[in-house]
Amino acid sequence: MLSIRGVPSKSCNGVSRRAMLQAAGSGLLGLSLPKTLAAERIKPVEQARAKSVIFMFLFGGPSQFETFDLKPDAPSEIRGPFRPIGCRTPGMKICEHLPRLANVSDHFRVIRSMSHDFNDHSGAGHYLQTGHRWHIPIGGGFSATPNDWPSIGSVVEYLSQQNGGLAAELPNYMVVPNRLGRLQENGQYVRPGEYAGWLGAANNPLTTRFDRKNINDNPYWRNCSDEELNFRFAGLEPMTAIELDRLRQRTSLLKQFDDQRRILDRRHEHELDLLNRRAVGLATSQRTREALDVRREPATTRDQYGRHLFGQATLLARRLVEAGTRFVTIHYDACDGYSWDSHVHSDDVKNHLLPTFDQALSALLVDLKERGLLDETLVVALGEMGRTPKPTPRWGRGHWSTLFPAVVAGAGIPGGTTWGSSDKDGAYPQENVMSPEDLAATIYYALGIDSNLQITMPDGRPTALVTNGQPVRGLFS
Repeated sequence: MLSIRGVPSKSCNGVSRRAMLQAAGSGLLGLSLPKTLAAERIKPVEQARAKSVIFMFLFGGPSQFETFDLKPDAPSEIRGPFRPIGCRTPGMKICEHLPRLANVSDHFRVIRSMSHDFNDHSGAGHYLQTGHRWHIPIGGGFSATPNDWPSIGSVVEYLSQQNGGLAAELPNYMVVPNRLGRLQENGQYVRPGEYAGWLGAANNPLTTRFDRKNINDNPYWRNCSDEELNFRFAGLEPMTAIELDRLRQRTSLLKQFDDQRRILDRRHEHELDLLNRRAVGLATSQRTREALDVRREPATTRDQYGRHLFGQATLLARRLVEAGTRFVTIHYDACDGYSWDSHVHSDDVKNHLLPTFDQALSALLVDLKERGLLDETLVVALGEMGRTPKPTPRWGRGHWSTLFPAVVAGAGIPGGTTWGSSDKDGAYPQENVMSPEDLAATIYYALGIDSNLQITMPDGRPTALVTNGQPVRGLFS
């Protein structure tokens, strides 16, 4: 059963300038919203190509050799066990285990030159979701901190709030079906990258939650029952002053909400921060609950996406952007050894990961197209790194961040094409190298947000949304 849950954060002494601005923007200090916006120098400078973004994050590092950049002419010890197949669009070839995507290749573009040098899962995950290197060095940790850079989705949430989004009935930023790392090692991993970091907990995503059956269960690729795939709220447990805590009570939805409101009413106003008030409002919103209910979809549509958790989470993302959410991250996460982090062998990649990814992404692109939403939705699908040219005896591969692929679609991006290229051994980019900074700047550009926009750090210093990166406008032509 899924529920809405906030993200833990540390409170600070005193009131930050950002908190003052947020309070002012919501009318709590009697200041007008125009004055608040002027204080933060927030203004649109680009014509938006997209209203929303679906960010599909394949955590663990899918292999370029086994997905979108096969090297059939490389030496046998490099090229891998899978064959390339032709696509609907002439000249493009992808993995034989992605036949559905091959059949809709006119809907997407493949980037074959993503690259960075942070060869670590947590740090690279932070890098790809924020456009900034993690402040913790490789090997220094794996969990999110309050000093992390804000995710792209959190920046979208922040700017939306500053421009009147506090009154919205839907969150501007959501993460489905779980926070990254929740199904690993009993949930001890709280991977960085998806949170607001120093931008403030009020800009964290609202996140759904899914529990697996046991330690050997991977719901991302197995068929799940309707009871498990009930993305509607099952209820909320009484909150602390800083978070919406996880579901523990199994009473009815209405009773949970009534209990929650009574608890809030008994508390003194100053004990509730902006995060809690907004989160409760979103959680009790009829529009949010309806958007989360994938059971409203025809059975044929749900079957097209796949009844596995990844497929249904992808369908949920489409429902959310259709309802008005601006940024949705879908995690295809690891489950204690079953993941894209395929060091030992490629059996899971072949039998489970590629088929479910192929089904979900192809269904999403077709569904968005048929609903007239693809032109106004930017879809990005990638991992945080690639895999080594040198394999293990069973075709597992190690970490390799200097080259990995990405799929982009929608927002005017021409389908059936590639961007960038790699060397003959699939080790390094050769043309049109694209960094995480460039990707972040490109996503902001698609949303009509200037990546040079200045926002204020906790110490009062202004900083650009992206440094050392530029929008790759060529992707759209």
